[in-house]
Order: sequence, then structure tokens, then C-alpha cells
Amino acid sequence: MSIAPSAPTLKDYRGDVNTWCPGCGHFGVLAALQRALVNLKIPPHEVINVSGIGCSSKVPEYMRSYGFHSLHGRALPIAQGAKMGAKDLHVIVTGGDGDGYGIGGNHFLHAVRRNMDITYVVMDNGVYSLTKGQTSPTSPLGFVTRTTVYGNKERPLDALSVAIAAGGTFVAQGFSGDVKRLTEILERAIQHKGFALVNVLSPCVTYNKVLTYDYYKEHLVTVEEPFPTREEAIRFVKEHRGLVHGILYVDPETPDYQTALGYELRTREIPEGPMDEALLRELEEEFR
Repeated sequence: MSIAPSAPTLKDYRGDVNTWCPGCGHFGVLAALQRALVNLKIPPHEVINVSGIGCSSKVPEYMRSYGFHSLHGRALPIAQGAKMGAKDLHVIVTGGDGDGYGIGGNHFLHAVRRNMDITYVVMDNGVYSLTKGQTSPTSPLGFVTRTTVYGNKERPLDALSVAIAAGGTFVAQGFSGDVKRLTEILERAIQHKGFALVNVLSPCVTYNKVLTYDYYKEHLVTVEEPFPTREEAIRFVKEHRGLVHGILYVDPETPDYQTALGYELRTREIPEGPMDEALLRELEEEFR
């Protein structure tokens, strides 16, 4: 008689001790992501979390699953390769606005239009925090930092509109101060067959005293239902200066990348059993 595996719990997804600053918005994102996976009954061994560099990119250490901590801005191409090689895994990318929209901006555009079946969670705090507070692609105009002592002169990137215009098939924005709703958004994103962008407004309590929890609670406008057209979704984002909360646009018809290819890569299972120590030493010597 076979015994069905038990449903995963939050404890199953608990990782290493967290070192984020007290009050960091990323705590809410991590909690929502773990809850979403548990609610969907997805066990940790069916998830791979790929990240870049930054405070937000520490999630693979703090959440128990398969994980890959990659180079700055390079999480998306690695995640796409992982999905091509292990199609049955739920591939989730976690990173920040600097990692994803700055140095990784080129990969972001092409991942969106390619529509690979992965979920991209961007923890947007409007500042480079790991390097002690510099302007990022989403920093507001006039934002004063160590690198912009006279105020930021660059207009912030409207990542939501860019993603929708580039052909995104699931585009949403959450708020780390509302874990319940963020959990619901992430559940929908993970279930979406295609590239799902969830930009999460996640306050940095140390280096960004402008985009705070109170600021977002006062200014965010709720999106009740996804808009039927890209044009309407972009118009809504523009009208409210990006201060929107919810799922903006969903296209369930466009096939994901692997479906569009029409074939699967030929991969082989790694056999179980003891490791070949001689082969391991040979590989170590080759790549020393």
C-alpha cells in the first residue's frame, strides 16, 4: 500500500536565519511567497528559486527549496535555462529593482517577450540598499542619496507599463505591507502558464525614507480585476503614477515558450546511488 505524501507546511519552507534589517519590507514578500506555495500544495523539492545580487536576492538562503544565487542581474537567463532543463519544476526568480531593471534590464525585456513559464518577483524598494543607499532605476525624481546629493535627475522606470507593452502575459503589483493580498497575487502568478511579473513595493526602512509603508498605504489604488486590454492597463498605471495594487493584465491565450517550440529538450535522469569518487576527483582536477 502506498502512502500519499503529506501536504507541505510553512515549516517545510523555513530556511536559514534571516539578516534583513528589522522592519524590512522583504519579510512580507518572503512570508507571502512561502504561504502561496503551501496554499498551492507545492512541496519544496518541486521549486527552484533563482536570484541575483542584493538584499532581495538572499531569498534562496531564507526559503528551503532548490536554489541558485547567481551573478548581479543574471538571474533571469539562468532561470530560463533551469526551466528548459527541468520543465516540471516551478521556477521562481527573486530579485530587486536594481538587479532586475538596472544591470539586468536587457534580460528582463527578452524574458517578458519570450514568455518562458517562470515567475519573477521583483522586490522594489527604490534604492540600492545592500551597497548602503544609492539611486536605483525606480528611485523617484529628486531622491537624495550619497550618489545624488542634489537630488535624482533621472525619471524612474515604469516597469509595469514596459512589461505590458513588451508582451507580458501576467503583470501585477503587490505591496509587502499587505501579505494577505500579496499571497493571493503570487498564487495566481505561480499558476499562470507563461512569464509572470509581480513587482512588489517593498519599503527599505534604512535607506529610503520617502517610499515608506505609510506612503503606500495612503496612495495605493486597488485594481479590482485585470484589465481586458493592454492599453487600458497601461493607461491606469500612468493615471496613478504607478501607485497601483493588484493584477493589471493577464493573457491566458499566448503559449509559453516551450509550448511554442513544439518539442522538449532531450534530458536524462541522474541515476540515484553512491557518488563515483574517482569521477568527482577527476572533475575537481579538471576545473581546479
